[in-house]
Amino acid sequence: MGDWTIRFSLPFQKEGTDMPDAESYFRYIVKEIHTTIVATTDDDGLPVTAAIDMMDSDENSLYFLTAKGKSFYNRLIRRGFLAFTAIKGEDTMHSVAVSVRGKVREIGPERIPDLFRKNPYMNEIYPKPESRQALTVFQIYEGTGEWFDLSQKPIERASFSFGGATERKEGFFVTQESCIGCGRCISVCPQKCIKKENGKAIINQNNCLHCGRCMEVCPAGAIVRV
Repeated sequence: MGDWTIRFSLPFQKEGTDMPDAESYFRYIVKEIHTTIVATTDDDGLPVTAAIDMMDSDENSLYFLTAKGKSFYNRLIRRGFLAFTAIKGEDTMHSVAVSVRGKVREIGPERIPDLFRKNPYMNEIYPKPESRQALTVFQIYEGTGEWFDLSQKPIERASFSFGGATERKEGFFVTQESCIGCGRCISVCPQKCIKKENGKAIINQNNCLHCGRCMEVCPAGAIVRV
C-alpha cells in the first residue's frame, strides 16, 4: 500500500479534527485503487456500469477522461451525475471500499497532457497526439461518499461530502426517550457496536453494518432507520 495505511490514522485525519477529509479519500482512490466501477443511467433510466480509472484529484474533485464517441460520454452529458465504488484488498475480509456519488461535468481537453503524464500507461492506448483528440476530461465536483473497511475488527465506516454538498445522515439510531435499556439490541449486534450510556443504548455509527437487526428486536420501537 505504499505510504498509505488503511486505518483511520494520520494519512486520513484532517488536522484539528477526528475525521478525515474528502481530499484524503480522493488521493487514496487515485493512488491506491485507481480503477473504479462507475454507474450511470441510460435513456430508459436503467443502470449501466463501466470500469473507469480515476486519474487525478484535488481538494474537492476527482478527474477522469473518456472518448467522446462512447455511449458513456453521452450518458454523462445527459445526466450530469454518476456513482462509483472502488475496492482494494486480497479478499472480502481484508478489503476496503470507497463509494462516491455526485455531479459531473465536462471540462474539456486542457488537462489531458497532465493526466497522461501522471498516468503514463495512457500513452500505450492513445500513442499519437492525433488520436488523443478523441478524448475529453470530466470532473466529479460535488457529492457525497462513504468509506467501508472490512479489514478492521469491528468494521469501520465513515461518510464524507465535497464541493458544498450536504452530507446525508444514514443508518440506525436509538431514540433516547423511547429506549427502555433492555439490552436486546446489544445482544444481537454482530459488530458489538452498541453499548449503554446512562442506562440507554447508543450505536457507534463508525462500526455499524447497517444490518437492522437491532431495530427488529427492539420491544420499545426505540431504534429508527434514517
